Amino acid sequence: MKRLTGILAAGTALLLSACAGNPAAAPGAAMSPEVTSGAVHERTLGNGLRIFVKEDHRAPVVVSQLWYKVGASYEHDGITGISHVLEHMMFQGTPKYPAGRFSRIIADQGGSENAFTAYDYTAYFQQLEKSRLPVAFRLEADRMHNLSLPPKNYAKELKVVMEERYMRTDDNPQALTNEQFDAAAFQLSPYHNPIIGWKNDIEHLTVHDVRNWYQSWYAPNNAILVVVGDVDPNRVFAEAERYFGPIKPSAVTPPKPRVEPVQLGERSIVVKAPAQVPYLIMGYKVPVLKTAREQWKPYALDVLAAVLDGGDSARFPSELVRGRQIATDVSASYDMTSRLADLFTFSGTPAKGRTVQQLEQAIRVQIDRLKRKPVSAAELARIKAQVTAAKIYQQDSMFYQAMQIGALEAVGLDWHIADTYPQRIAAVTPAQVMAVAKEYFVDDHLTVAVLKPQPLDGKAPHMAMPEGGANAIR
Repeated sequence: MKRLTGILAAGTALLLSACAGNPAAAPGAAMSPEVTSGAVHERTLGNGLRIFVKEDHRAPVVVSQLWYKVGASYEHDGITGISHVLEHMMFQGTPKYPAGRFSRIIADQGGSENAFTAYDYTAYFQQLEKSRLPVAFRLEADRMHNLSLPPKNYAKELKVVMEERYMRTDDNPQALTNEQFDAAAFQLSPYHNPIIGWKNDIEHLTVHDVRNWYQSWYAPNNAILVVVGDVDPNRVFAEAERYFGPIKPSAVTPPKPRVEPVQLGERSIVVKAPAQVPYLIMGYKVPVLKTAREQWKPYALDVLAAVLDGGDSARFPSELVRGRQIATDVSASYDMTSRLADLFTFSGTPAKGRTVQQLEQAIRVQIDRLKRKPVSAAELARIKAQVTAAKIYQQDSMFYQAMQIGALEAVGLDWHIADTYPQRIAAVTPAQVMAVAKEYFVDDHLTVAVLKPQPLDGKAPHMAMPEGGANAIR
């Protein structure tokens, strides 16, 4: 899956410095004192597993999420995609619960389960009737340290991943363009690589590679357990100690820093692929909460994104889609909770009779407007009202409540940030929005990618692939 966007969409993950390279005490050591804040209860087991329990007694159900602080941004050249492959293999069984047994047990209990891999974490989750929570703990604890990784199953699952890459990226022109865009925008940052991995790397991953990755990162002291639902926190802690407590911690080595160098000029690429319509994506290098020296700046960038693309009355849909009809769709996207410095992106498809160049120019005009004229009080009031409403609606989903806690804690950001988000947004001023637009939306830090549609039958002579790949420098 692609990066989750923004605090209100749960964020992405960062290896906690408290765990990296500092294995916890051996199993059986005393738990840390319980910390309670509002309805969220926190505790750390002797082996380093951090546990967060949030009570929500509106329905007799529970959501359990286990977050491992590792994802595509921890990978290096030659093994890209390995975190995602391991996610697939986590469903291929242990000696106690062979392949498919995990899912059947959860289904038999009337529950559902799945997993996802992002740039900065991998997470596994179950949704069950509240009394069935120990079942999820038993199964997750078993595969945390007993994964079988049978070679025959691995070969089969690797083919599934290759097909997934083909369906989601290679045969999807917009996804392919986004992949090439990231590769052009980032040179050293691991965000250069796709989460699913490069095709060549996936093809050459071995079961030995995956086993090493599993043994390096899947350990209680590199994991976070989040439970939200109709539960008694003390009983949850007791069950977690019962199933996860005996697992020994590992010596987790943090990844080496891979800081993206300063971009020295605008970059542009053209991606030629079979498609029906063209597509544009533009991205500027920006800080995030983990990298910003001044913490108000990420919030100002988030407000800026909402000014342009925060609902039907925002500037992009009202002016570029419905008004001037330059685009059929156009969006602005920013994730302040990435593990590493990231991009503020604009993307869209020109309307019929319009060109990508016209859409790009229209977006640049909107950016220039933000630099020259403060946003109005009415626009800020609309955004702040949306944030407040969203905060209320989010509480309807136990799964989303757990996502907020898990994703923020997994990136090393205190989960309380989610609670203070509305206040931080309310404090953003028009002058601050103008300031971040001027500081970060500069051409030297811009990357532009354009999808140039090719015939869908792929038979035209100009579809021959040039040496060096599907891109060309524009």
